[in-house]
Amino acid sequence: MNNFLEDLNGRLASVIDSDQFVPLHNPVFEGNEEKYLVDCVRSNFVSSVGEYVTKFETALQDYTGMKHAVVCVNGTAALHVSLILLGVEVDDEVLMPAMTFIATANAVSYVGAIPHFVDVEEKSLGIDVDKLEVYLKEISEMRDGACYNKKSGRRIKAIVPMHTFGHPVDMDRLHTVAERFSIEVIEDAAESLGSYYKNRHTGKTSKLSAVSFNGNKIMTTGGGGAILTDDDDLAKRAKHITTTAKIPHKWEFNHDMVGFNYRMPALNAALGLAQIERLDIFLEKKRALALKYKEALKGMDELKFFEEPEYAKSNYWLNAIILKRGYEYLRDEILAITNENGIMTRPIWTLLNKLEMFKECPKMNLDVSESLEKRVINIPSSAWL
Repeated sequence: MNNFLEDLNGRLASVIDSDQFVPLHNPVFEGNEEKYLVDCVRSNFVSSVGEYVTKFETALQDYTGMKHAVVCVNGTAALHVSLILLGVEVDDEVLMPAMTFIATANAVSYVGAIPHFVDVEEKSLGIDVDKLEVYLKEISEMRDGACYNKKSGRRIKAIVPMHTFGHPVDMDRLHTVAERFSIEVIEDAAESLGSYYKNRHTGKTSKLSAVSFNGNKIMTTGGGGAILTDDDDLAKRAKHITTTAKIPHKWEFNHDMVGFNYRMPALNAALGLAQIERLDIFLEKKRALALKYKEALKGMDELKFFEEPEYAKSNYWLNAIILKRGYEYLRDEILAITNENGIMTRPIWTLLNKLEMFKECPKMNLDVSESLEKRVINIPSSAWL
């Protein structure tokens, strides 16, 4: 087995071709970042009222094809506000994959709702829609046009699909099921900027989606996120809620609801504007890197390189290898040898239903998620590679 570990490490090293420690994902600053940041500072408008906020929102709209982009302090805030906008209330249940980053469940908890964990499929690493449909038929009932969990008695108000590592969920099928059960859809597109589902940018099929520009994302604003929507009213309300729900006036401070100080500062937006100008270059390089990994890892019986679903064009934000069933025991040995040799690798997230604060939340059978948790390993994915 040492031969396998050495072989894998050598194949990864041949793609990475670096004598320095290689992180999982680093940003690349080779464009107008410094120029725009200096200009923003000199303008003295560095908070959420600076012109770079509007410029960045417009650039996001143009890139994704969405009518509106409302930038926020981070992707979790964008998801939090999206849940409020679609009427998720205290004690509602919100369906989401158990195999997602904790921000998805945290945002649901912020509104006092209950995460309800569902399984994923190995094809996309996203929600298994067929399994979800069978599950909802078993555990739910319709009352006055709304879906309720027969066991808990709580309303199942929304579902939050997450595009894992930038690979889109099959959204048409998901929307069909969601409509049948009168469940709202909010896309957690934190990882999928630059990914396309059937030639439409992720988020385009739903009322709302939330994007992240954290430092490790495909492009970054340092910290930041955005709400994307084609709905004029939702966009107007999103901007209102994220700016402390202040009623516009030349000098008076009147607020008509509990709002949030969630707007992105202009400094972050200036960085984001420079980054989005180079997003197509990042995508080209990341897809080229994914192809190199695919070729380098070909023929290994113990694992496979994860590729985009046939209906999608993914950004390959984080590349992943998946150990084949029966080889789960190799995961920690791979993590050890690669990190010891300067190649940063990481396992996928701990399933959310296993975390102390979410152990009592409702869940379906999660056998695929539980298997993937033991078999998925992320490998270096920076555009500069």
